[in-house]
Amino acid sequence: MTALFALATSLLWGLADFGGGLLTRRVPALTVVVVSQAVAAVVLGVVVVATGGWSEAGPQLWFAVAAGAVGPVAMLSFYQALALGPMGVVSPLGSLGVVVPVGVGLLAGERPGLPQLAGVGIAVVGVVLAGGPQLRGAPVQRRAVLLTLAAALGFGSVMALISEASTTVTGLFLALFVQRLTNVAVGGAALYASVRRGARALPEERGAATVLAALPALALVGLADVAANGTYSVAAQHGPVTVAAVLASLYPVITALAARGVLKERLLGVQAAGAGLALVGTVLLATG
Repeated sequence: MTALFALATSLLWGLADFGGGLLTRRVPALTVVVVSQAVAAVVLGVVVVATGGWSEAGPQLWFAVAAGAVGPVAMLSFYQALALGPMGVVSPLGSLGVVVPVGVGLLAGERPGLPQLAGVGIAVVGVVLAGGPQLRGAPVQRRAVLLTLAAALGFGSVMALISEASTTVTGLFLALFVQRLTNVAVGGAALYASVRRGARALPEERGAATVLAALPALALVGLADVAANGTYSVAAQHGPVTVAAVLASLYPVITALAARGVLKERLLGVQAAGAGLALVGTVLLATG
């Protein structure tokens, strides 16, 4: 069950990142984050009411609030890093956030077997390579590296926090709803501050009409992100976090494959090798 739900997480996050990346070509990045998460919050609110999730309210929801506060900050740092440095460097560095939940699992007393340890190492290397790191001719500003590492820390922290926010299915719906409300509040505050500094909240071309036309795609991105958080939480609660976190962090492979299939982007040799290593690591983790 852990491997199945963690791999589903990678699929959902990979598709959400791909869709979000496409949308940010037409709509400001912060607007994509706020609108997509707002749509997800509305859907989750209906689900919480329908399932009676309010009865699961308790102190553990502070983990969801923390995850919701960290998420937009991590995403904004990641987007800023992408604007400053080569994507082929920033993207794989951003996936290194997996060390946070893996470290939490090890501190909690998890001791993976030798095949799983080998799988962790191979899968992490595969994920980094799948991002297509540019090892030559890619000058990177120190600020871009620092922002990317901050984003990675944030992404990993969200994984660790959301897995602690609930222990039941209905409680998970409530935790995800609280996380989304916090996402919207923090992201909305960042968007407001950005506009006050002179940035645009709406696209230059057709403005609000462009956002409305993109609303179905924004909804899919937000719901895919929500589903990914949910499947990761289930994976982390039903098996070793060290395994769940690494398998859930294979999403750069999915994003690269989606770009290849939809946009006809050619995979670099290093990306193909990374995808192969990630597959080998996945097999070792799932069978170890």
